[in-house]
Amino acid sequence: MNPWPWYVAGPLLAGVLFTMLYFGKTFGFSSNLRTICSMGGAGKFADFFNFDWKAQRWNLFFLVGTVCGAVIASQFLMTDHAIDLNPKTVAALQDLGLSGHTKSYVPGEIFDVSRLGSIKVLAILIGGGFLIGFGTRWAGGCTSGHAITGLSNLQLPSLIATVGFFIGGLLMTHLLLPLIF
Repeated sequence: MNPWPWYVAGPLLAGVLFTMLYFGKTFGFSSNLRTICSMGGAGKFADFFNFDWKAQRWNLFFLVGTVCGAVIASQFLMTDHAIDLNPKTVAALQDLGLSGHTKSYVPGEIFDVSRLGSIKVLAILIGGGFLIGFGTRWAGGCTSGHAITGLSNLQLPSLIATVGFFIGGLLMTHLLLPLIF
Protein backbone atom coordinates (compact mmCIF):
# COMPACT_ATOMS: atom_id res chain seq x y z
CA MET A 1 0.00 0.00 0.00
CA ASN A 2 1.40 3.38 -0.98
CA PRO A 3 1.00 6.61 0.97
CA TRP A 4 -1.94 8.74 -0.03
CA PRO A 5 -1.08 11.37 -2.62
CA TRP A 6 -0.88 14.99 -1.55
CA TYR A 7 -4.06 15.91 -3.41
CA VAL A 8 -6.03 13.50 -1.21
CA ALA A 9 -4.23 13.87 2.13
CA GLY A 10 -3.97 17.67 1.91
CA PRO A 11 -7.69 18.39 1.47
CA LEU A 12 -8.54 15.83 4.18
CA LEU A 13 -6.19 17.57 6.59
CA ALA A 14 -7.64 20.95 5.61
CA GLY A 15 -11.14 19.61 6.20
CA VAL A 16 -10.21 18.42 9.69
CA LEU A 17 -8.54 21.76 10.40
CA PHE A 18 -11.52 23.82 9.23
CA THR A 19 -13.91 21.64 11.23
CA MET A 20 -11.81 22.13 14.36
CA LEU A 21 -11.59 25.87 13.78
CA TYR A 22 -15.35 26.02 13.28
CA PHE A 23 -15.86 24.42 16.69
CA GLY A 24 -13.26 26.70 18.32
CA LYS A 25 -10.59 24.03 18.71
CA THR A 26 -6.94 24.15 17.68
CA PHE A 27 -4.85 21.38 16.20
CA GLY A 28 -1.73 20.24 18.03
CA PHE A 29 -0.51 17.45 20.23
CA SER A 30 1.65 19.24 22.76
CA SER A 31 -1.35 20.46 24.73
CA ASN A 32 -2.10 16.80 25.52
CA LEU A 33 1.06 16.59 27.62
CA ARG A 34 -0.19 19.44 29.79
CA THR A 35 -3.61 17.79 30.06
CA ILE A 36 -2.14 14.42 31.04
CA CYS A 37 0.08 16.05 33.69
CA SER A 38 -2.92 17.95 35.03
CA MET A 39 -4.93 14.72 35.22
CA GLY A 40 -2.10 13.18 37.22
CA GLY A 41 -2.18 15.95 39.82
CA ALA A 42 0.70 18.13 38.64
CA GLY A 43 -1.46 21.20 39.32
CA LYS A 44 -0.65 20.74 43.03
CA PHE A 45 3.00 21.46 42.27
CA ALA A 46 2.93 23.96 39.39
CA ASP A 47 0.32 26.56 38.49
CA PHE A 48 0.84 25.85 34.77
CA PHE A 49 -0.90 22.49 35.23
CA ASN A 50 -3.69 23.86 37.42
CA PHE A 51 -6.60 24.11 34.98
CA ASP A 52 -9.81 22.27 34.12
CA TRP A 53 -8.40 19.37 32.11
CA LYS A 54 -11.89 17.99 31.46
CA ALA A 55 -12.43 20.79 28.96
CA GLN A 56 -9.60 19.21 26.92
CA ARG A 57 -11.02 15.65 26.85
CA TRP A 58 -11.77 15.94 23.15
CA ASN A 59 -8.06 16.42 22.49
CA LEU A 60 -7.22 13.26 24.45
CA PHE A 61 -9.61 11.31 22.21
CA PHE A 62 -7.83 12.84 19.23
CA LEU A 63 -4.49 11.65 20.65
CA VAL A 64 -5.76 8.13 21.39
CA GLY A 65 -7.35 7.92 17.95
CA THR A 66 -4.11 8.96 16.29
CA VAL A 67 -2.12 6.34 18.20
CA CYS A 68 -4.71 3.63 17.43
CA GLY A 69 -4.75 4.64 13.78
CA ALA A 70 -0.95 4.46 13.61
CA VAL A 71 -0.97 0.98 15.15
CA ILE A 72 -3.64 -0.22 12.73
CA ALA A 73 -1.80 1.28 9.76
CA SER A 74 1.59 -0.13 10.74
CA GLN A 75 0.31 -3.60 11.61
CA PHE A 76 -2.36 -4.19 8.99
CA LEU A 77 -1.99 -1.72 6.14
CA MET A 78 1.76 -1.50 5.59
CA THR A 79 3.59 -3.68 3.14
CA ASP A 80 7.29 -4.16 2.72
CA HIS A 81 7.87 -1.45 0.21
CA ALA A 82 10.98 0.59 -0.21
CA ILE A 83 10.96 4.20 0.90
CA ASP A 84 11.87 6.44 -2.00
CA LEU A 85 14.88 8.21 -0.51
CA ASN A 86 17.11 10.35 -2.65
CA PRO A 87 20.38 8.49 -3.36
CA LYS A 88 22.30 11.51 -2.02
CA THR A 89 20.42 11.15 1.29
CA VAL A 90 21.27 7.44 1.46
CA ALA A 91 24.94 8.24 0.76
CA ALA A 92 24.96 10.99 3.41
CA LEU A 93 23.44 8.62 6.00
CA GLN A 94 26.03 5.99 5.14
CA ASP A 95 28.79 8.61 5.53
CA LEU A 96 27.50 9.22 9.07
CA GLY A 97 27.72 5.50 9.84
CA LEU A 98 23.98 4.91 9.52
CA SER A 99 22.70 2.19 7.24
CA GLY A 100 20.91 4.53 4.86
CA HIS A 101 18.39 1.75 4.34
CA THR A 102 15.11 2.41 2.67
CA LYS A 103 12.92 0.02 4.65
CA SER A 104 12.12 2.35 7.55
CA TYR A 105 11.61 6.04 8.21
CA VAL A 106 14.00 5.96 11.17
CA PRO A 107 17.54 4.58 11.41
CA GLY A 108 17.71 1.25 13.21
CA GLU A 109 21.10 2.20 14.65
CA ILE A 110 19.27 4.63 16.94
CA PHE A 111 15.66 3.47 17.23
CA ASP A 112 16.00 -0.31 17.33
CA VAL A 113 15.11 -1.71 20.78
CA SER A 114 18.29 -3.81 20.80
CA ARG A 115 20.36 -0.58 20.78
CA LEU A 116 18.93 0.77 24.06
CA GLY A 117 21.92 -0.66 25.94
CA SER A 118 24.25 1.81 24.24
CA ILE A 119 25.09 4.93 26.28
CA LYS A 120 25.38 6.96 23.08
CA VAL A 121 21.93 5.89 21.86
CA LEU A 122 20.36 6.56 25.28
CA ALA A 123 22.00 9.99 25.42
CA ILE A 124 20.68 10.83 21.94
CA LEU A 125 17.14 9.68 22.74
CA ILE A 126 16.92 11.26 26.20
CA GLY A 127 18.69 14.46 25.14
CA GLY A 128 16.56 14.74 22.01
CA GLY A 129 13.38 14.13 23.99
CA PHE A 130 14.33 16.81 26.50
CA LEU A 131 15.15 19.32 23.76
CA ILE A 132 11.89 18.61 21.94
CA GLY A 133 9.89 18.99 25.16
CA PHE A 134 11.72 22.17 26.13
CA GLY A 135 11.41 23.64 22.64
CA THR A 136 7.72 22.81 22.44
CA ARG A 137 7.03 24.53 25.74
CA TRP A 138 9.25 27.52 24.91
CA ALA A 139 7.64 27.94 21.48
CA GLY A 140 4.17 27.61 22.97
CA GLY A 141 3.29 24.60 20.84
CA CYS A 142 4.57 21.86 18.61
CA THR A 143 5.43 21.87 14.92
CA SER A 144 1.99 20.66 13.85
CA GLY A 145 0.21 23.18 16.04
CA HIS A 146 2.22 26.14 14.79
CA ALA A 147 2.73 25.12 11.16
CA ILE A 148 -0.83 23.96 10.54
CA THR A 149 -3.14 25.81 12.91
CA GLY A 150 -1.07 28.88 13.70
CA LEU A 151 -0.10 29.67 10.12
CA SER A 152 -3.65 29.12 8.89
CA ASN A 153 -4.77 31.67 11.49
CA LEU A 154 -2.07 34.08 10.26
CA GLN A 155 -0.41 34.22 13.69
CA LEU A 156 3.00 35.91 13.62
CA PRO A 157 4.34 33.86 16.60
CA SER A 158 3.54 30.68 14.66
CA LEU A 159 5.41 31.96 11.62
CA ILE A 160 8.43 32.78 13.79
CA ALA A 161 8.24 29.38 15.51
CA THR A 162 7.92 27.51 12.19
CA VAL A 163 10.91 29.35 10.72
CA GLY A 164 12.79 28.47 13.93
CA PHE A 165 11.86 24.80 13.57
CA PHE A 166 13.24 24.73 10.04
CA ILE A 167 16.44 26.54 11.02
CA GLY A 168 16.89 24.12 13.93
CA GLY A 169 16.39 21.16 11.61
CA LEU A 170 18.95 22.49 9.15
CA LEU A 171 21.48 23.14 11.93
CA MET A 172 20.94 19.65 13.32
CA THR A 173 21.29 18.01 9.92
CA HIS A 174 24.31 19.90 8.68
CA LEU A 175 26.24 20.74 11.86
CA LEU A 176 25.29 18.55 14.81
CA LEU A 177 24.62 15.15 13.20
CA PRO A 178 28.11 14.97 11.68
CA LEU A 179 29.58 15.77 15.13
CA ILE A 180 27.44 13.19 16.91
CA PHE A 181 28.08 10.39 14.44
